[in-house]
Amino acid sequence: MALIGSVARPLWREVPRFQPFRDWDVPIWHECKDVDLAVWLDRLDRLQTLNRARSMALHRLFEEKQIGVAHHQVEIFILQGEVNAYRGRLCPFSQCPKGKRECLVPGCGQDLFLQQHSGFTFWPDALAPDRILHLYDRRRSILRRASEISAEGPEDHVATA
Repeated sequence: MALIGSVARPLWREVPRFQPFRDWDVPIWHECKDVDLAVWLDRLDRLQTLNRARSMALHRLFEEKQIGVAHHQVEIFILQGEVNAYRGRLCPFSQCPKGKRECLVPGCGQDLFLQQHSGFTFWPDALAPDRILHLYDRRRSILRRASEISAEGPEDHVATA
């Protein structure tokens, strides 16, 4: 399991697209709208269990650290094999199919709780060494906890299991 996307990189300042910062050319810290995780799986038959585990982990994070994140703000990208074959995202709904518009995308729910997004392409560079933060490895157990990583960067925050 790895943290990917903007949360996995050190914070940077940018001029946002909203007013008045855009007009005044005022850079602010990048605002992350969600947490992206890459999860490598050998099988896809227990995605509903993974979906429940996401919700339970976020509940525990709030209880222990008072960090509140909604379950739909944790995007879990499912990959398979050594070649990082992208299979889809973990569905945020409690049942599959849910009967929502998102469920009508071709291939969505073919493997239960494996959501597909129309026109989405998973870019292989999302897993480049400078864009990824490994959290868990089956062979080595916990490497670090995302909630313990500072805004400056992950290098000094390797957790001991």
